[in-house]
Amino acid sequence: MKKTLTTLGAAAISTTAAFADVEANKATATAAMNEVLVSLDTSKIDTYFADPYIQHNPLAGSGIDALRGLVNYAKDGPGFGLETARIIGEGDLVVMHNVWEGFGPAPMAAFDVFRFNEDGKIVEHWDNLQPIAETPNPSGRTQIDGETAITDLDKTAENKALVEDFITRVLIKGEKVEFTDYINPEKYLQHNTQAGDGLDGLGAFLGYLAENEIAFYYTDLAMVVAEGNFVFAAAEGVFGDQPTAYFDLFRLEDGRIVEHWDVIADMPAGDLPEGYPGKF
Repeated sequence: MKKTLTTLGAAAISTTAAFADVEANKATATAAMNEVLVSLDTSKIDTYFADPYIQHNPLAGSGIDALRGLVNYAKDGPGFGLETARIIGEGDLVVMHNVWEGFGPAPMAAFDVFRFNEDGKIVEHWDNLQPIAETPNPSGRTQIDGETAITDLDKTAENKALVEDFITRVLIKGEKVEFTDYINPEKYLQHNTQAGDGLDGLGAFLGYLAENEIAFYYTDLAMVVAEGNFVFAAAEGVFGDQPTAYFDLFRLEDGRIVEHWDVIADMPAGDLPEGYPGKF
């Protein structure tokens, strides 16, 4: 009995420490984006970032020196604006659901993903950006609105497993499944710019793609991050005839998907910088 209680106590301490680390990493990611990229303060870079820093956006190089150069270069431009709608974390990864201004003529919906080292500093970054649509989708939703509260922390593992299974079986393997095993037929809120709510909205979108012979599938699931009722997934695939990066965020209730956001962008191509580590 004493050994069992000691083991359980150690496990509880470990779980609490891991949760604290995730919360600390989320706070660091938020501070880093606001103090370094929004305020353009190079003196804060060493506070939040550490080498070897791996950058998966081909427009910015890897390494702290490259990050410092990017921030200095941005000082001569209009600057960046940031609004964060959601932030989740698992293990050494943090995902931010953002709206950025300054990366193009229109605001950009974005997912930014950060990996942290044991010292709590950012050592890797992935992102996907897509212009904010001028009008809401067929159900009146935008790419960023919707639920934000993180709940059901005790269901993180099962929610993550369901999303992984859905993407693998349906979007990668193309298996015929009962969609209601994964998606709540009574409540499915859709934030994709072209699709409406519910299974009817999803069916209409998929039907349009099929009728117009527009390819839509995933080929590789690169990353899954879950916290409670939110599960983020990053994957490579094809849309039309274009290799595509799909970044998706799902919200679940009672073991089924009830809300979905995405940011879809072309895979990097062309004259990529030397040493570029790839999208994933």
